[in-house]
Amino acid sequence: MKNKTLAAWLAFLGGPLGLHRFYLKGRRDWLGWLLPIPTALGLYGVLRVREFGVDDRWSWVLLPPLGLTIAGCALTAIVYGLMTPQKWNCEFNHSENAATAAGDTNWFTIAAVVFSLLFGTAALMSAIAFSFQRYFEFNA
Repeated sequence: MKNKTLAAWLAFLGGPLGLHRFYLKGRRDWLGWLLPIPTALGLYGVLRVREFGVDDRWSWVLLPPLGLTIAGCALTAIVYGLMTPQKWNCEFNHSENAATAAGDTNWFTIAAVVFSLLFGTAALMSAIAFSFQRYFEFNA
């Protein structure tokens, strides 16, 4: 059985590495294998900013994929956390009863949704602001 709370926390904390995808869909999920690529590019952008400063031309290209990946995974955690137990169990626990406890919402699920909303919004807005600011500075 796939637990909704665990899936929401995996999407929030390990989403950029695809952990929630592997938990829910198995190791053959191709999107789970693709998620670490923009994460690695973004982390390389962070290293470039630390080494060359914020005026590095590649940093405004490399950093936004990390922010967008974090924001997308946070949105996924929110969607998972807000799913009704019946919809969760129908989608991820096919062989179980629709009222199985694995799809229930508890305070840990709500905490995952709240933290995902907080950090996902911050990551998205930071990625957009940084990339647009640097784009217009370099092309002005």
